[in-house]
Amino acid sequence: MEPLASALQRYRQKRVTIMGLGSFGGSIGLAKFLCQAGAHVTITDLKPAEVLQDSIRQLSGYPVTFVLGEHREEDFSSPDYLFISPAIPEDSPYLALARAAGVPIDTEMNLFFRLCPGTIVGITGSHGKTTTTSLTGALVKHVYPRTWVGGNIGRSLLLDLDKIRQDDLVILELSSFQLEDLQAMEQSPPIAALLNIFPNHLDRHRSMENYIEAKMGIFRYQRPEDRAIINADNPILRTLTSRIPGRQIYFSVEKPLDRGVYVEGNWLVSTLGKQKERVCTLEDIPLLGRHNIANVAAAIAIAQTCGVAEATMRPIIQNFTPVPHRLELVAVREGVRFYNDSIATTPQATLAALEAFSEPILLIAGGYDKGIPFDRLGRVIARRVKEAFLIGKSASHIARAIEEGKKEVGGESTAEITFCPDLPAAVQQAWKKAKPGDIVLLSPACASYDQFQNFMERGDLFKRIVQQLGTRG
Repeated sequence: MEPLASALQRYRQKRVTIMGLGSFGGSIGLAKFLCQAGAHVTITDLKPAEVLQDSIRQLSGYPVTFVLGEHREEDFSSPDYLFISPAIPEDSPYLALARAAGVPIDTEMNLFFRLCPGTIVGITGSHGKTTTTSLTGALVKHVYPRTWVGGNIGRSLLLDLDKIRQDDLVILELSSFQLEDLQAMEQSPPIAALLNIFPNHLDRHRSMENYIEAKMGIFRYQRPEDRAIINADNPILRTLTSRIPGRQIYFSVEKPLDRGVYVEGNWLVSTLGKQKERVCTLEDIPLLGRHNIANVAAAIAIAQTCGVAEATMRPIIQNFTPVPHRLELVAVREGVRFYNDSIATTPQATLAALEAFSEPILLIAGGYDKGIPFDRLGRVIARRVKEAFLIGKSASHIARAIEEGKKEVGGESTAEITFCPDLPAAVQQAWKKAKPGDIVLLSPACASYDQFQNFMERGDLFKRIVQQLGTRG
C-alpha cells in the first residue's frame, strides 16, 4: 500500500488530464481528489457541456479546466499524468498519443487500490452487482459500523481515504472495465464475489472470451487463504472454478451445498458456520424474482465471510430498500401494475424480469444494441408476453427474434408486436391495451444510449410518464 501523503505530494502542481467526465459523474470524486492534492486538472469529454451539466455543477468551485465536445491532442501528449474512465477502449488513438509521449496512464480504481488501507471486498457479475453490494453493505455495517461502500455503485471513496483505517472493511462494486484495468496491478481483492457471467458489453470487449477474462480478474491474483464467493448455478462459472486460487464458497437457488448459502424449502439457509442455520424466509425478501433470491444468498455468503453472524441478518433483509430502476413498482392504475426495470440492459436481465411474474405482461423493450443475441429472449417473449412494444435501434432485431420464437412455440404464442417511435408512445400504447391484472414492464434488454444518456434517465422518464397517465374513458 502506498501512503496517502506520498500520493498527494506526487500530484502537487502537476498537470493531470482526466479522459471522460460522464453523465453518471464517474470522474467527479477523482477530480476533487486531484484538485485537493494541488494538481492542475483538465477534464476532457466528447459529450457537449449541455449533456454534462449535472456533472459540471458538482465540480463548481473546483479549479478544473473543461474541454467538452472534443478531445485536443495536447491534453494527451503534454500532461504529467493521464487518468482514463473505465470504458475507454485500449485502442483509442488518444491513449496511443499519451503512450508515445511517455505519459503515465492510470485509473481511479487502480489509484484507490494502491492507497486503500482497509480490507477490500470486491463484488462483480453481469447482473445484480448493485443490489448485492448495497445489501452486503447493510448487513456488514449493522455489525461493523466502520464499513465503507463504493465503487461502480456510484460513490467514489477517494475522498474518504484519510478516514479509512487498516481494520475497516471496504465493499466495492467492480465492473468488467475496472477489473480489466486492475490487471496491470496484478491484484485481486482478498474477499471477492462473482455473481454470474452472461453475455454483456460485447461491443466493448469484442468477444465473450475477453469479457470472461475481465470478470475473472476479480479472482486471478488471490492467494490460497483468500475467499472467493461463487454462484454454483451459473453454467459459465462452473467451468472456471479450477482457475480460482482462493478458498471457494458457494451460493445457490437450485441445490443444497456442503459449504455455502442455498434455498431449502421456503428458507435461505447457510452451512458456512459450525452447523446449518436458517437465515430468512423467501417471503422476507422485499425483491421480486428468483434472480434476487440469488443476490440475497450471495450477500449473506459475503457478509458471513466478513464475520457477520447469520442471526443478525433477517431484519436487515426484511427492511432492505430496493434499488431504483430494478423491478421498481411505479404505480397501480385501474388494476394495472407498472414496473420500471430500466437497469435491464441485456437480454438475460430481461429474461430474469419476465420470470418474476406469472401475470400477463405488456413488455416495453429495445434501445442501443450491444451486440448480444436476442434468440432466447425472443422465444420467451413469444411464450410469456401478451404484447411487446419495441423502441430504439434494436427494435427490428428483437422483433425478428420474437417471430422466430413464435414459429418454435407454434400455437402456444399469442404475442403481438407493436413498433413505437419512442418511450412515451410505447407507454401510452401499453396503457391503452392493458387490462386489470396486467403488468406493464419496462425491461429494455438493451442499453439506453440511442435515445438517453443512461438507464437512469430512461427509467426516470418512464416513471414520470406513468405518474401523468390519465384515466381511460
